[in-house]
Amino acid sequence: MQLNKPLLGVNFFAGDVVGGIGPYLAIYLLSLQHWSPGSIGIALAAGSIATVVMQSPAGAIVDAVTWKRTLLIGCAIAIAVSTLGILAFNDAAAVYTAQILIGSASAFLGPLIAAVTLGLVGHAYFTKQTSANQAWNHAGNMIAAILAAILALTWSALGVFWLVAAMACGMIFCALLIDRNAIDHDLARGGLAEEKKGSGNPEGILSLFEDRRLLVFAICIFLFHSANAAMLPLVSQKLSSNSDVEHGIAFTAACVIAAQLVMIAMAVFCGKKADVWGRKPLFLIAFAVLPFRGFLFAYFENPVALVAIQALDGVANGIFAMVFLLVLADITNGTGRFNLAQGVLAMLIGIGASLSNIVAEYIVQFTNYTVGFMSLAGTAAVGLIIFLVFMEETLVKDVDASAEPAAAQ
Repeated sequence: MQLNKPLLGVNFFAGDVVGGIGPYLAIYLLSLQHWSPGSIGIALAAGSIATVVMQSPAGAIVDAVTWKRTLLIGCAIAIAVSTLGILAFNDAAAVYTAQILIGSASAFLGPLIAAVTLGLVGHAYFTKQTSANQAWNHAGNMIAAILAAILALTWSALGVFWLVAAMACGMIFCALLIDRNAIDHDLARGGLAEEKKGSGNPEGILSLFEDRRLLVFAICIFLFHSANAAMLPLVSQKLSSNSDVEHGIAFTAACVIAAQLVMIAMAVFCGKKADVWGRKPLFLIAFAVLPFRGFLFAYFENPVALVAIQALDGVANGIFAMVFLLVLADITNGTGRFNLAQGVLAMLIGIGASLSNIVAEYIVQFTNYTVGFMSLAGTAAVGLIIFLVFMEETLVKDVDASAEPAAAQ
């Protein structure tokens, strides 16, 4: 099977677009707008809350529509306009509005890219294409981080806002290269459950929640992101508290680059091992890294050490990005509810991320960074134990590739 090249391009540009200005916003608000850590946490959480609200409807909409490419392009435009809107209006209302719009659009992008991938290549080649997608996604994030550092040090700390908008334009261009007629929209939602009379219909929504594996997985990914989401913003603030905004952005970019380099390796590694080892061993590695990373962040102050520790994020999130989609594809195969399930679980991710940012920022505001990072490490340890004890392997190795679409060629 040849990889779908326009889809790789979409993923290359999508990483920086989906994440928006992310941790750079925290530096911008702290150093240039002089917001308090608690207020920054609320601003960061605003996008996550919007994602939470939109995530399940987004999954259901992506399952239903046959104009996925158009919707993908519309979301990229919304993120670009919202990002530049923060600079254009330069007030709190603009920040909150932009974060809400970015969060809402991001709710669609994840399910859309996964659905288009599945609709183009099918289940038999999903692991291979997803592995390549993730590798290109992380490469795009890494290059964007390098450009962000260069822009901050040579031009302006605000250059990262323009960079996100430019990446969105690149994503739109690549999306236009995808042949919309090559997308199998039934396959894109996980296939259909055949009724006795022979017509294909999606299974009932409630049937998804009868699967114990999905419930356990939902709890675990909630705890994963409750522990993980606030780590990079806190590190960014820790780095910028002892330097000017330009160098704070440069150090944060270095953190992103270190993590993305490792994520590229993890995407390739998971692509080779996910269908051999299974999903659970890989996800256990990702989960085990989180408490260790939080502990190290708590007790190191040196910027170089903090950047090196952030490389561990590449292991955790590099594996998560792959295994999350593979587990959902396993569980929902034949239900016709792949994107709805993805939306529901992504909603939990958003809730976890929102709580992570709000709680951690207020812990730091009233105590210190050490206590904040240790609280995140403790949350990760709880999730690790639950996943180890209660989660079952989802991989079934007898995938029938006979019904996969010709578009995979």
